[in-house]
Amino acid sequence: MNPDESLPRAAFLLAFDLRKERLTDRGGLGCLLRAAALAELVMRGNLADQAGCPRALHPPADPGPLQAALWEQVAGSPPRSWRHWIRKDRSRAFRLVRDELEAAHLIRVERRRLLLFTVERITPCRPYLSRRLAERVGRAVSGGRPGGRLGEDVRVLAALATAARLDVVMPKPEWHDHPRGAAALTEPVEPVATSLRRNLDAAAMAATEGLRPPYRSLA
Repeated sequence: MNPDESLPRAAFLLAFDLRKERLTDRGGLGCLLRAAALAELVMRGNLADQAGCPRALHPPADPGPLQAALWEQVAGSPPRSWRHWIRKDRSRAFRLVRDELEAAHLIRVERRRLLLFTVERITPCRPYLSRRLAERVGRAVSGGRPGGRLGEDVRVLAALATAARLDVVMPKPEWHDHPRGAAALTEPVEPVATSLRRNLDAAAMAATEGLRPPYRSLA
């Protein structure tokens, strides 16, 4: 992973299905981006787990827009679970990372009006970045490279991709062949990855039972 790429930016780029020329798993992408921002704040020592809730330690230096917004929310609120912070303001998370990538000329956003709605088409300006991320994360998930030899950012991104079961990394049926815990990958950010998985499982269960999901599509 490019060292100047933040985890939310990398997660957004990873979510591109280059064959279909669109973002995949868009309904859960906002949660994935929030989880990536939380994981990055944990890795940088800005947040720590305390009794199943993130605890603010010290402000991040030069954070991205999503990381800054999340830090302010956590630091200014009473203790809330990791699941709460992952599912909160998901649509805004999508917009913040989208706009950041567009400003950096890493994605192209085409907007057009369709009746009363604005329709977006988002494509990567450098598809090789998404392809490279998918290859590295895929090797990490499949065990093609020992966890200790992986960069921390790649290991954590792989843990989040495992929690989200991104089908750009491997087809969804194949995820069942991999341990759900993926302990070697999730160890640095286990509360974040586990909470992301539980949020997405809850949404999927609600959808299959015909119930109103705990959150709407993040498109």
